[in-house]
Amino acid sequence: MTRISVFGLGPVGLVTAVCFAKKGNHVIGIDPDRDKLEKIRKAEAPFFEPKLKDYLAETVANGTFSVAEDGSVNTHSDLAYIVVGTPSSEDGSIDLAYVKNAAAAIGQSIRETVHYQLVVVKSTVIPGTARTIVKPILERESSKRVGKAFGLCSNPEFLREGNAVRDAELPDRIVIGGEDSTAMTKLENFYKEFHGEPAPPVIRTTHENAELIKYANNAFLAMKVSFINTIANVAERTPGADVKVIAQGIGVDERIGSRFLDAGLGWGGSCFPKDLNALVGYGKSLGYPPEVIEAVVATNEKQKQRAVQLARQALGSLKGRRIAILGLAFKPETDDVREAVSIPLIRGLLTEGADVIAYDPAALQNARAILQDTIAYARDPCECLDKADCCIIVTEWDEFKTIAPSAFLERMRSPVVIDGRRIYDPGEFSSAGIKFSGIGLGPRIASPLS
Repeated sequence: MTRISVFGLGPVGLVTAVCFAKKGNHVIGIDPDRDKLEKIRKAEAPFFEPKLKDYLAETVANGTFSVAEDGSVNTHSDLAYIVVGTPSSEDGSIDLAYVKNAAAAIGQSIRETVHYQLVVVKSTVIPGTARTIVKPILERESSKRVGKAFGLCSNPEFLREGNAVRDAELPDRIVIGGEDSTAMTKLENFYKEFHGEPAPPVIRTTHENAELIKYANNAFLAMKVSFINTIANVAERTPGADVKVIAQGIGVDERIGSRFLDAGLGWGGSCFPKDLNALVGYGKSLGYPPEVIEAVVATNEKQKQRAVQLARQALGSLKGRRIAILGLAFKPETDDVREAVSIPLIRGLLTEGADVIAYDPAALQNARAILQDTIAYARDPCECLDKADCCIIVTEWDEFKTIAPSAFLERMRSPVVIDGRRIYDPGEFSSAGIKFSGIGLGPRIASPLS
């Protein structure tokens, strides 16, 4: 059994902690948010993530997972993970205040230990953070030297919201950065024991490579989404074109691959926007503005308002029109609305004078905290559609995929559907008498046989 401390109990930290605990390790989570800690002590997940509630209930009940507010409890741990947030500053650069605070708390606790402890930076940080910021803080606060009394590794996470538990248990790779082979081997051995056979491939490298791998990973995925959305916008202006078919055609090319080629209203969430802005800021600090990444971000910002443009094309003026929004979370299987496309989309509709009603199976409460009473909130999809002039599909929840064309016809005042995630069959909806448009769907070409 390994004794583990996890500093930071956000979406990544809490999932990581309970997954470690479920395998029998003794894990203590450390976070300054007292309300969050109280929920966790009651085995209540502070956010929605599939499987998390069950894992939390099991590990709290059997005592393998506990929480604390004070980092001094780290004294007896073998591994200390830094998994705190790294939010964006006003200029888009990364804010490392939480990382510095966690490093200081760990260093102070190491001062009191007599056994070797391995410190692992899992937070997403710009290159050089572990070596030039975390290491000096640890050594100053502990009055000990890295490599002797304690070790330091970089170990970026690749958890996807909605699939975080699965990704923690079955990662496609493990990246370990460091300058001390002893520390890196200890961390690799821990993961081999945790994951068992077959163990995921391990990449051992420098701190800086490990830190940059995380940014490059997210930037490339975001680039694929912005690319296919660019192609989608071209396809919409091309009679007979359909970006879904185009994506399928290029996705079979093994050099490209099919994943992240789903055209839509743009990417959001807590990672892509923050990480790409941080990467742009880091590049500029080196005297090299990364123009490709800047273009990816700019393309995504424009895409967020594409549904407003399509609604205007379908209805003319949006003033006084009732617009139904299906989906508020930035992706399915999460209640996260941070940087979700739904928020700027709804604000754009409100600016046009529209009346908006929205439904989401998980994110209503979080969206209400942002949008307040500027819109109405429905209890289910049917209520959302009632007397609507237009419906926009914003999040591809499974329960939306099964809504039949008849439901739109029966409940909407004027059945206009904008499929922002391309979850419906255009032919089926159009033939049913619905005015249908979808991202990346060009004007139909009449067949001589039709």
